[in-house]
Amino acid sequence: MPINRREFCQRTAAVMLASTVLTALPLSFAAAAGPDQVPMSDLMKPEALPDMVMGDAKAPVTVVEYASMTCPHCAHFQETTFPELKKRYIDAGKVRYIFREFPLDNLAAAAFMLARCAGELDSSKYYAMIDTMFAQQRTWAVEKPIPPLMTIAKQAGFTEKTFDACLANQKLLSGIEDVRQRAIKEFQVDSTPTFFINGKRAVGALTIDEMSKTIDAMLGEKKG
Repeated sequence: MPINRREFCQRTAAVMLASTVLTALPLSFAAAAGPDQVPMSDLMKPEALPDMVMGDAKAPVTVVEYASMTCPHCAHFQETTFPELKKRYIDAGKVRYIFREFPLDNLAAAAFMLARCAGELDSSKYYAMIDTMFAQQRTWAVEKPIPPLMTIAKQAGFTEKTFDACLANQKLLSGIEDVRQRAIKEFQVDSTPTFFINGKRAVGALTIDEMSKTIDAMLGEKKG
């Protein structure tokens, strides 16, 4: 069911962690629902919102992650795997990384809206906001999320006025929902995190070793 502003306003205070609704599938390509491989030409068609890209545009491997801000598996990946992925591959020019919004509930949608507003002119600020919210997920993904979300937003430069204006941006909310719906309909994404590594599908909070095995094979490298 599409997420809308009215529903968000009515239900935000009652939102629970996404893990109580939908959990990640086993960490296996074969276990993932949907196609094992998605053509990159399809995956990289323009989205309703501009992609937030990290890394060299000419990198030989592209990793697309669909995640939800209230997903504990996504937070675990961000904390334990992403820093090493960035160090080994993104910063080295081997991987272009794209994070796409797949909110599992209204609170996750609100968090994504704030990240989009923060990074409207600078994608690094978007990723900084994503990283902070994942790191502090347990403080704001609760029954009364607005005060802790406001605190995080103010640290990123929001005022109460810009905070409220961001969450009232129906066009932005609709864009996030469109990204989610396309992932469901075209790529059969049904849990988070879901990755496409040069189009190859993987589901779950992958370890750096699991990601390296696939990425290195695509790079034609042998692990040392």
